[in-house]
Amino acid sequence: MRRVLSLFLVAGMLLAIAPSTFAASKPKKSTEPTVGLEIAKTITMIIGVAISPLLGVGAYGAWTYFDTPKEKKPELPWYARPLFWLPALIVVGLVFVKDVGGAAIPDSLKQPFDVLEAVESKVSGLVAAGAFIPIAANFLPSMSGSEAHQLVAPGLMFATIDMNAILNVLLKPFAVIAFFIIWLAAHAINILILISPFSVVDLALKSFRMFLLSLVVGTNFVSPTVGVVFSLGILLVATFIAGWSFRAGVFGVIFCWDFFTRRRKRFKPDPKTNWMFTAQAFDRAPIRTYGTLTREDDGTLIFQFKPWLVMPARQVKLAPGDYAVGRGLFLRRILRTADNDDSEEVFTLPPRYRGHEEEVTQIYQFGAEREIGLLRAIMSIWRCIKWLIGFGRPTAVPTTA
Repeated sequence: MRRVLSLFLVAGMLLAIAPSTFAASKPKKSTEPTVGLEIAKTITMIIGVAISPLLGVGAYGAWTYFDTPKEKKPELPWYARPLFWLPALIVVGLVFVKDVGGAAIPDSLKQPFDVLEAVESKVSGLVAAGAFIPIAANFLPSMSGSEAHQLVAPGLMFATIDMNAILNVLLKPFAVIAFFIIWLAAHAINILILISPFSVVDLALKSFRMFLLSLVVGTNFVSPTVGVVFSLGILLVATFIAGWSFRAGVFGVIFCWDFFTRRRKRFKPDPKTNWMFTAQAFDRAPIRTYGTLTREDDGTLIFQFKPWLVMPARQVKLAPGDYAVGRGLFLRRILRTADNDDSEEVFTLPPRYRGHEEEVTQIYQFGAEREIGLLRAIMSIWRCIKWLIGFGRPTAVPTTA
């Protein structure tokens, strides 16, 4: 799949560069800077909007609105009207305020805000991919009748065909897929923020995303050539990590759906097979792969999954050992345990499993449940406080009859 995407992007890049090369060879040189500039501006715009859809579409719409003469403003598209870009930029501003004050927000409120932001990223990404990019992605300006006449032999009945318009139509799929690939990579940052319990990590991830967006816009203002080369470099990197970004996106969809619909209230684990995500890379299953875990009659644990959710199914047999359900502050995980109290995370359970730890333990015949991560630290501090005031002891002490 990665090779197919790479070949597609290379073909799209060549198709986008070809018109400017052709235009440069034309006798009339006055249009050469215009064609190259339009291509560079369009590619940079697509990359920038993909990194932050709501901010990108809102800022582009506001720029288009103020750059349009007053008499032509009624003809502007929907994204350039104040009824869209003004609320969009207000939402972006509120998100920025939340990010700046993230350290002061309690952990109990952090996760709902992060879920809302992840949903906003998904919705704005879908709107941009389906409604904005096909309209705004005009790589080449429309040609006049005389320019179109020079592209074909005189006397042919198709002498007035606008070749730039045809190339724009051919490049639309490239623009949408390129947008989707980069949006997946940028959206993965929202998912990392969603599963991270630390506000400092959140701020670092969002600062990195804003840094990339600033470089895309800044390099384009300095030099359109440098801007488009930098943008295509981001596209190439995003293509190579597309699989990882896709799996993170699936994780975010499942997480947000379970969280908002409170699915755990109506969910019951299946007595044989249950869906979960890998917490580490197996032989043929990368990290955060979504699939099902089954316990065979002989006690063997089998993980089955479909790459990209639609490819032929694959199976991974887990190594024998002791397993247990780990209860974190927000997520539940399946651990491979050891006698020295060390544990290795094997699977991450979706939020729907919260409150169903005992059922999962019985289904797969796991060992005793245990606290992990922040919950373990909090429980350890609580046990220590109870011990200090005379209620219990910090660790279990063996006794004799």
